[in-house]
This record gives sequence, structure tokens and C-alpha cells, in this order.
Amino acid sequence: MGRAVIVGGVRTPFVRAFAEYTQMDTIALGVAAVRGLLQRTGLPYAEVESIVWGGVILPVSAPNVGREIGLDVGLPRTTEAMTVTRACASGLQAITLAAAAIERGEADVVIAGGSDSTSNAPVTMPESFVQKAGPVVMSSKSGPRDYFRLLRQLSRSDLLPRAPKIAERTTGQVMGESAEEMAKRNGITREAQDDFTVLSHHRAAAAIQSGRFEDELVPVEPPDGDGVYADTIVRGATSVEKLAKLRPVFKEGGTLTAGNSSALTDGAAAVLLMNEEKAHALGFTPLAAFRSWSYAAVDPADQLLIAPAIAMPKALGRAGMLLSDVDLVDIHEAFAAQVLSVLQAMASDSFCQQRMGLDRAVGTIDPAILNVHGGSIALGHPFGATGARMVLTMANELAATGKETALLGICAAGGLGAGAVLEAVA
Repeated sequence: MGRAVIVGGVRTPFVRAFAEYTQMDTIALGVAAVRGLLQRTGLPYAEVESIVWGGVILPVSAPNVGREIGLDVGLPRTTEAMTVTRACASGLQAITLAAAAIERGEADVVIAGGSDSTSNAPVTMPESFVQKAGPVVMSSKSGPRDYFRLLRQLSRSDLLPRAPKIAERTTGQVMGESAEEMAKRNGITREAQDDFTVLSHHRAAAAIQSGRFEDELVPVEPPDGDGVYADTIVRGATSVEKLAKLRPVFKEGGTLTAGNSSALTDGAAAVLLMNEEKAHALGFTPLAAFRSWSYAAVDPADQLLIAPAIAMPKALGRAGMLLSDVDLVDIHEAFAAQVLSVLQAMASDSFCQQRMGLDRAVGTIDPAILNVHGGSIALGHPFGATGARMVLTMANELAATGKETALLGICAAGGLGAGAVLEAVA
């Protein structure tokens, strides 16, 4: 049916939660990205056939975020849309679904990406409150007496809202606690994590200074503040000495700090994909295409964030490639400890033999080609947008440098992992 190609993309600046974007929910952030993409590319609205959107913190009243974005942007009402969630790999999932749809001949022009607003995560009530109040609130026959009776039944514990928590349902651990276990199991030191963190910030700062992100960023005008034109989390002046002063945040005596972990972030990213023939007909120059992708899973109780070490080699295998064939590698940085554990696993004969049935290790990734413009620790991590941000940055990098291939890897809650191989389009 023809190859799906990436012809453009944009993202909002990424900012810390409860800062500049506090008054913008995930739909509003997605609108900013999609509208910016259409303005930047000049694509007629009528050409957009579909939106595939990724998200993790979905609004209760409008969970199909992709459809709401299309309606708010002003796309034709006939532009169909869906929203997908695969935890932190949701943005990549949306894009690979779009690519697959194009290559099956279901559409020629699709916008895919993701967004999340941690600032607007719903604050829920205890289940006991819902179970007691639900029958009264949802019944059209309920009157004042029913509500007074309900008030008498409620205890103090029923009325205390629950703070949002990124915890595994099966283990009860928050992600940082799982990453602490990975660091200990794999011998990842605090010093190694802080060294990796400094490199991420310095590379991101250098990319900003050089104007590397100018083509992908679109300004955002929050309803109650000044415009946001650049990422705000990057700290180009950070150092190992500064990071060493931070206290562990997930475990007493642990090694994970607020510095070597990704921050709670708000933002959005959108990518424009087309059938290659359609792209040329509309006057677009393709940036990149997918050679392969893969999704994997591990037991959440056994190294929760290690699955990229399985998904990335699977993607390489499906592309008929070895690690040594890759020009660039981009791995999502949920935590420095997680990235370093993944790198160690891919370089381990025993891990690759036991977990993937390979004869030997996948190989060692050259630090010079890894996260060349920084990663989530420096740039931030809006859950649903990160995968799209990575695809966009690597597609632009391939087009700008003349390099041939980029390998992507993302860890996600639930013990999930994703891998993909992008290739330059000749």
C-alpha cells in the first residue's frame, strides 16, 4: 500500500507541573501542538484524515483526547480520531499505529502524538465514598432525605481525597522505588547516575544554545500568563557537585534523587505522517520512516523498567540489523538508574541469553551516539508526549546530519517496553 513517512512535527516547550501550563489540560496542550503543526507545515485542514493520540492522564469527562483536539482545532468533523494509552510509551504507540494504518491503506494523512498535563491529574475520592455516594447521586429518585442519610453514613476517611500516585497496581510500588531496586540489583552507583544526569542536561543545553530545537518548538500562550517559547527544566549549569547535595527521595539511604530522576512535566508533541506517494504529491519532503518497531513486557515485580533491553533488540532483529549498524540511539530517561540498567542488560551475555534466548550480548552502546541532545531527565517527561518527542527529534536529526538509522527505546509502567528503528528516507 506504500510506505508511511514522517514529514514534520512540532512540540510545545516542556515545563514543570504546576507552573506555566497549570491552567491548560491535556486537550489544550494537544491543541497547541496540533494547531502549531498545521501552521508550521501549511497543510490544508481538509487533508487530515485521522488523529491518533497518546495519553496517560486522561480527562474523566473526555477520555478520547484525540477527538476533542480535532474538534477544538477546527479540523473537519469527518476527521476520525482515537486515543491510546501504553503508559510512558503512549506517544510512540500512537505514531506506530498511524504508520501501520497508512501502510495498510486505511489513510494517507494522519496526525499522531501525545500530551499530558500532570498539573490537572484528577484528585479522586476513596472507593468507600464512591460506593456509598454513587447509588444516591446517580439515582433520579434521590431527594433531600437520601442525601442527609448519606451524610450520616460517611466517615472522615470517606471524605479525604487521594493524591494521584504513580504506583504499580500489582506491587504497590511507585516507579522510583522500583528503580531503586534496579539500581541496587545492577550495581548502579549514585555517582554513575549523577554523571549521566549532568551529561543529559549539558547536551540538552547545548542543543538549545545551537538552535537545534527551534524547528520543533512552537510557542504556547497560556490563558493566564506570558508566552512560553523554550523548555524550562533544562539546567545547563548543573554539575556533579551540585547534584551530590540532593537527598534521596524514594528510599532512605537510596541513590535516586530529584536531580537524577525525570520531573513531573506538562507538554505535548505532534507528528505528521503520510503515505510516501501522497507526501510527494503535496510537496512534502519526508524526514524519516520506520524500519521496524517492537513492544515487550516483563514481570512488574522483576525489574519494572528493564523491558526496553528486550524491545530494542527485537526491533533491531525485525529490521535485520545489529546494534553496530545503528548511527544514533535515543532512550527515554525516566531515571538515570533505569537507563544505565538497560545499557548494562543489553551488554550482558547472561541477560541476553536468559531473557531473550540469544547466543551473546546485544552489545555496548557508544555514549557518543546515545541521547545526543539530552533526554527526559533534562527536557522533562509529559507521559503521553515523550515518545512523540523522541521520534520527532530523531527524525529531524537523521534529516539534518545525513545519518541513516536511529534506535529508540522507552520504558513504561506495568513492566512494558518499546523499541523502534527509524531510517532516513532517500
